[in-house]
Amino acid sequence: MTENQHQDWHELAQQLRVDSIRSTTRAGSGHPTSSMSAADLMAVLITKYLRFDIDQPDSPNNDHFVLSKGHASPLLYAMLKAAGVISDEQMLSLRRFGSPIEGHPVPLIPMVDVATGSLGQGLPIGVGIALAGKYLDRLPYRIWVLMGDSETAEGSVWEAFDHAAHYGLSNLTAIIDVNRLGQRGQTELGWNVQAYAARARAFGWHAVVIDGHDYREIDNAFGEAVTTEDRPVVIIAKTLKGKGVDFVENSNGWHGKAIPADDAGKAIEELGGERNVHVSVRKRDESRQPHIGSDRGPVQLPAYDLGSKVATRRAYGDALTALGKAMPDVVALDGEVSNSTYADEFAKTYPERFFEMYIAEQQLVAAAVGLQVRGYRAFASTFAAFFSRAYDFVRMAAVSRANLKLAGSHAGISIGQDGPSQMALEDLSSFRAVCGSTVLYPSDGNATARLVESMADIEGIVFLRTTREGTEVIYRPDEDFPIGGSKVVRESADDQVLIVGAGVTLFEALKAADRLKTEGINARVIDLYSVKPVDHETLHQAARHTDGRVITVEDHWPEGGIGSAVADAFAGEGDVPSYSGPPLRLTKLAVREMPGSGTPEELLHWAKIDADAIVAAARSLVGEWAGAMSAS
Repeated sequence: MTENQHQDWHELAQQLRVDSIRSTTRAGSGHPTSSMSAADLMAVLITKYLRFDIDQPDSPNNDHFVLSKGHASPLLYAMLKAAGVISDEQMLSLRRFGSPIEGHPVPLIPMVDVATGSLGQGLPIGVGIALAGKYLDRLPYRIWVLMGDSETAEGSVWEAFDHAAHYGLSNLTAIIDVNRLGQRGQTELGWNVQAYAARARAFGWHAVVIDGHDYREIDNAFGEAVTTEDRPVVIIAKTLKGKGVDFVENSNGWHGKAIPADDAGKAIEELGGERNVHVSVRKRDESRQPHIGSDRGPVQLPAYDLGSKVATRRAYGDALTALGKAMPDVVALDGEVSNSTYADEFAKTYPERFFEMYIAEQQLVAAAVGLQVRGYRAFASTFAAFFSRAYDFVRMAAVSRANLKLAGSHAGISIGQDGPSQMALEDLSSFRAVCGSTVLYPSDGNATARLVESMADIEGIVFLRTTREGTEVIYRPDEDFPIGGSKVVRESADDQVLIVGAGVTLFEALKAADRLKTEGINARVIDLYSVKPVDHETLHQAARHTDGRVITVEDHWPEGGIGSAVADAFAGEGDVPSYSGPPLRLTKLAVREMPGSGTPEELLHWAKIDADAIVAAARSLVGEWAGAMSAS
């Protein structure tokens, strides 16, 4: 390192600090001091080690930079300005309504792959991108993740440390900005950088401890990272929060606070004033294509005979394997339950495209997010109940505009004897609440296969709920299941009540319809396989035909599931037209008390979501109508 290079880095770092102050002071909010601590690290990274073609931001050979400490976005935007990616005017639009320069990064501008800001997510996502680089693309790009010291208290960070070492991700470098001060005071470890190093080494990483403001040490550490070939590297950099400005440097109480306009001038002057340093980010010398292509062939889905019994979880595994044959960019991940989700069928056939995430559901979802950054169609599966552990990752994936395909098996009380710890009863509700999500709940094997094929091309977050027990195949293999549709599986010209179910409750609805018919009550039965978006048109038509008498039945809590989706379909909100027909009388049958162990039949009856309960509800609705007609 020459003296001139040292000076160039210093000038750039000071500009990054100045611009972090300028943008946050203009916005009146933000995190300048968290940005200033890492400025020296980023000055060296962007000028010497990061490889990125600014003119081809989607090049498969580009490195990936993930700002895990997303609140330090002013530093990122200052880097992008220095690299010529955004203008000074754009940088100064930080946190303004309508600006892509948001308070925390979102992938609306080049070099930003994913949204960050919910701490503890950047490194797990970086693991997913690194998996793509090493095992799928087989390209020499690197993944750099800038982390804050506070976020290392998150368990998801250590899931990532574990999996990165397990998979030997030498293309991944984590940089921990140990500036000691969190939101309300000192972090758990403060400046005990050796403790960070010991923890990382225990997980199998190569750890380098440096002074994060010493350019020689920074340069040597990055050089060590790119030449370490057998394991991931973490650089643990001791820094000062608010570095360079005396009245905020290493001072508590400045987290998340912009420097007031009256003081900003003095701070900028102390840093040497405004500069206009431009950085030419280096491109990678070689230009290669990913090892795995995206050429798509015909899909030969599994086909199940009418009347046979197959668990929809089994159909998921069979269909996923069929997609793997037709689509080389389909990859699968599982949380050590693949013999139950049947993702192991894919793993046996395409082991090079299967990643075992073990019992680490946050890393499971995060790795899928990282893999889709590189364009892979990532299917992740586990028990539906366990996705709740990773819900924040799903929520943030939506902020990232990520394309995820999630399959949750063993849903509802119908799993039987395992008991409530394994019974997902809130999954439909939680996934319906995700922005732009698609929620699917097939009832038989052929429907499942068709919906899995559709999942591959749906944008956004897609959740498929599958069932443990085998269910009767009632649809032909060539039946279509459009997203946003439903199936009318029982109807007549004089239907008196509408029953809406999905999964196991569809079959209870069909049993109930058979019994009701012997009593002179004709029931229309709808399979609501698409819970979101919901088929409001078919529901409206059926409700009008049955004089507004509607029963929903679901293996789920009453809040947010099928009953709520149907109710929303009649509310006339958003793009859904208002219902025009007889007054709606909606009865929601759902699980309303904490279940225990038992057979599926015992539990369905106990919860009053079986055929007996449906028959009783239908009699009540029709009886009310008959009584009202007699009174009139």
